[in-house]
Amino acid sequence: MTAGVRQEPREADRPRTPRRPRLPTLLTLLVGFAGVGYRLALLLADAPPSNSDEATMGLAALHIARGDDFPVWFYGQAYMGTLEAYLAAPLVAVAGPSVLVLRLPTLVLYALFLLLSWRLTRRLGGDPWYALLVVAVLALGADRVVKDQLIAGGGYPELNPAGAALALLTVALCGNGPGARLPRWAAWGLVAGVLLWVDPLILPYVLTLGALLVAWRRRELAGRAGAVLGGALLLGVAPMVLDNLRHGRNPLTAVLAASGSGTAAGWAERWHGGLVVGPPLAMGFCSPGRCAPWQLWWAPVFLVLLLLAGYTAWRTLRRPVPPSTAERRVSAGVRLALLAGAAAVLAAYASSSAAGRTPLESSRYLSCLAVAVPALLWPLWQVARRLADVRSLRSGVAGVGAVVVLAGILGTGVSATVDAIRAVPAVHAEADRHRMLVDALGELGVRHARGGYWTCNRISFASGEDTVCAVVDDELRPGFDRLPGYRRAVAADPDAAWVAPDGSPLAARLDRQLGAEPGALRVITLPGWRIYLPRR
Repeated sequence: MTAGVRQEPREADRPRTPRRPRLPTLLTLLVGFAGVGYRLALLLADAPPSNSDEATMGLAALHIARGDDFPVWFYGQAYMGTLEAYLAAPLVAVAGPSVLVLRLPTLVLYALFLLLSWRLTRRLGGDPWYALLVVAVLALGADRVVKDQLIAGGGYPELNPAGAALALLTVALCGNGPGARLPRWAAWGLVAGVLLWVDPLILPYVLTLGALLVAWRRRELAGRAGAVLGGALLLGVAPMVLDNLRHGRNPLTAVLAASGSGTAAGWAERWHGGLVVGPPLAMGFCSPGRCAPWQLWWAPVFLVLLLLAGYTAWRTLRRPVPPSTAERRVSAGVRLALLAGAAAVLAAYASSSAAGRTPLESSRYLSCLAVAVPALLWPLWQVARRLADVRSLRSGVAGVGAVVVLAGILGTGVSATVDAIRAVPAVHAEADRHRMLVDALGELGVRHARGGYWTCNRISFASGEDTVCAVVDDELRPGFDRLPGYRRAVAADPDAAWVAPDGSPLAARLDRQLGAEPGALRVITLPGWRIYLPRR
């Protein structure tokens, strides 16, 4: 009776259809790849513009690749670790010195930051659509943003991915989920230690997230976890500690001096540069080199969001919840720690003289505000989601306002990104002119030269030190040489050349020494540059 009857497989025996990624996840991948691809295109077009500080990090990478030197600090100072040089050294050893090779590790760091921010947003309770929003905001790339993320000038590209990693580890360590906890304690300590060596700007996040760990896991920290974390922290900060013991240097003193603590600046100037200009520049709402008045709308909104998001997280943290929803308290605690860290970063910057004296350039000190974006935008997203609740007029009005602010964030960021793209052709042309300069120096057999600060180390790095350059000021007096050996080598060469940008005060001063008699200078002109050679 059962002949010809096919037996149906049981439910457990049926082949499972692979689960397809949901639409917001696919869109997030697309946006993330677009953000990385945009930055790769910038690098291939020589943008953002390089400078002698980045070339100094490149020279450190070159020396590491050759085994000539293993610097702890950025040359010429006792702060800002050289992690970027060590990351780029293997590439420089294989491909030779170039700005592109130097920046490839920073591009990877940015991609890691996007991934970690997406994961952090999800772990903090954000739904896939909110994670998409966070990635979209971080994928935009205005002038100041891409400079901080891609230029290997010391410290800034590492801060954001490391800060996001610390926050993710804090979520895991404060939660009740299973897993090997000691490796996570070790990872937290190592990342924090390396960060403190590389750039102390991240210290507020280390302190606030560390305070949360102490509040949540003090018993664990009193045992093996504390020993593991402390040991890993010492390992990460070891380069700084060993250098301090060897040379008696104090990085904190050097950082305070560099921030302009000894230079007078009025409090009104500091607060304007720190609280009005700083947040729009740092978060990517401004055009290259300036902030138009309409782009400053983000400054008051940022401060309001910082307070609102902090209050929301605090309320959630204080509200009693059953053990089954304890993860909500962990998420609220980490959000509050991130917001407190961002507030401390902003307060420290707004109280420094750098904020008042050079707000456009010094806003790079606020680049790590991006770490707090998953927590900062959370109240806006929560209110915007209630827009569908037509039963409450108040919820509808608030939801419309939240949507308008979110649209303003994306719209202003897109506008600033477009402005940055428009500046790329001019940046690429300047890079081409600099390559022509380096090639010309090589063809002329120039081994030693003198030039301005923003000229010299670019030449030394781009030529692979085939031409080394000593710094002079506009009156031909010795300037600030980050590598003193260059000055000694140039001083010993009677045929050392001079290099100056066309139309610069230095070029005007050197033009006075042109002549046909021995000891005078002759000039070779290139697009954008002038090379002066001594007559013999």
